[in-house]
Order: sequence, then C-alpha cells, then structure tokens
Amino acid sequence: MKKNILKSIFIKISRMLGYEIVDQNKFYSPTLQKELNDDLSVINKKSIVLPLGEVKITRKIKSILVIIRINTNVEIWDQNKKRIFESPKIEYTLRSLTSLIKSISFCKEKRSDIDYKMIIVDDNSREENINKIMKIINKSNLNIKFINHKNEEHKNVIKKQSNEETFSNLSSLLKCFEIGKNEGEDLVFFAEDDYLHFKTSLEEIIATYERISSQLKKELFICPSDYPYFYMNNEKTNILIGSKRHWRTINKTLCTFVISHKFINLYWENLYNNCLDRHDPFEKYLNEIYEKEVCISPIKSLAIHMANINSSYGLSPFIDYKSLWEENNYN
Repeated sequence: MKKNILKSIFIKISRMLGYEIVDQNKFYSPTLQKELNDDLSVINKKSIVLPLGEVKITRKIKSILVIIRINTNVEIWDQNKKRIFESPKIEYTLRSLTSLIKSISFCKEKRSDIDYKMIIVDDNSREENINKIMKIINKSNLNIKFINHKNEEHKNVIKKQSNEETFSNLSSLLKCFEIGKNEGEDLVFFAEDDYLHFKTSLEEIIATYERISSQLKKELFICPSDYPYFYMNNEKTNILIGSKRHWRTINKTLCTFVISHKFINLYWENLYNNCLDRHDPFEKYLNEIYEKEVCISPIKSLAIHMANINSSYGLSPFIDYKSLWEENNYN
C-alpha cells in the first residue's frame, strides 16, 4: 500500500512538471492514462512518438482554409490518356469532394480548436454537374462556399494560350492563389478535384505540420501525395518523423499542397508568376521555392492522384486504390 501511495505521488509530481512516465512492463503511460499503442500526443502541447520521446509544440495551427478547384468539363488536361477506372471526369470530382469533406469532418472531431473553411472554385461546369456538386455540399455540415469562376477575370493578366483549356487551368489556379492570399489566415490547402483523400489525411497533415515546424522552428510546405516520380531519379532525401508515419523531403510538387499564409505573402511573386503563362514544368516557379524552403510528402501517401495507371505523376505505391474509390461513393 505504501508503495502504491508513493507511486501515485510520483505520477502527480511528474504531471505537474510536464513529464510523461512509460511503464514498459504494462505497456501503459500512467501520466497520460493511455495504452502505448494509442495516440500519446497532447493537442497544442506536445507530439509524442515512441521511442523518440516528445516534441513541444511551439507552432500551433489556428485555422485551415481548404480551396479545391474543380473542372468537370476536361477529362485529363493536356493528355489523351484515360484515368484509372475510366469513368467520366465528374465521377472523380464528386468522389474527390466526398473524400475531402470526410477528411475535414474527421479532423474537426479530433481538433475542435481549429477553424475550418472550405471554398470550391468551379471552372464553368455545366448546370447538371453543379447540381450534383451542390447535393454533396448540402449533405455536409461544413462551412463550404461555392464560386463559379469566369476566366475573363484574368484575360488582361494571363498570356494568351494555344487553347482555352490551358488558359482556364492557369486562370482557376490564379483565382485559388488570390483567395488564399486574401482570405487565408493560417494554413491554406490548395487541392485539385482528381485526388482521393484518406479520412485521416487532414488530421495527420496538421499534426505533422505542428510537430516538424516546431522542431525546425520554421514554416514549411506539405504535399499530401507520395508520387511515383519521387523514386525515379534516385535523388537524395531526408526522412522525418511525422505524427503517425515517415515523411520525406522533396523538391517538386504538383498544384495540390499545403502552405502557410505567411509563405503565401512571402512567395506571392512565385505563385503569381506561375499562373501568367504555361511553363515547363508547369509548376516551375512553385518548384523554385523548394530550393529555399522545406517541403515534405508522406510515406505512405495520404492522398492519391487518380491519373492514368502508368503516369509518373499519378498513383502512389502500396495503396488499395479500389477500396479507396469505393469508400468514397457519394450515392
């Protein structure tokens, strides 16, 4: 009994001092009152990963603005290939939107301390497709704003392109960047409508951002996809520990990524210039930022680019694509 009293006092003192105790015999933390297989992190205070210990969270996320751009008229921009499962583009848009809403809702349940907003930038979809999109929006309990973007808004800004599809792609991207700059407060997630997101994706992105940003004492970029092209040139990389998986440093992304509002302002010239003309690669000015700043992607992937099965910019390895596709059936 005396031993139990001393143990109880020791646990209380440890809590007061901010220390955690691990009982490896019982596989339990008495200070956290959790099994060691559970998520041991304490929101807004510390990120704990066994056996590496804790990282004190100094970079706390206050809000996230998710901006997804949608084009249901173009099957695959600049390609004649078909996507995996060979469905009409609207099907990918609706499932992508469904998966993103699920991920935001899951994160909202776990992280009620964060403010969530979502904006859809639609690139002139037909009315029948807009009605399908609105049906999904209306079923959700999220703060979602729908914008029907008109490309004429940028006719005097973006260089004339060889076809309307390319101009439209540049214009909708610039619109998203402008919204992120004007309406973003903390994190901004620029998303595209041909990615399927795992339910846990956003929660892991935020927790990992807090952990690694706190460690590095600087802002960073996050790409949610583990693209095949990351493994094709045998490039050197650094492996980091996130909240629940490994992450790697990368120097290229597509146009789906997470950025802080601070970085939007700091690198606005790059974001803006990337949309003024078609470049080679398309993300030329975006990739220039990664020569200066840290950008990371997850291993395994948290979001899957539903492109052609042979695309180096598409499907991430070791994923059950069919299950993820079926899980996000919106009917």
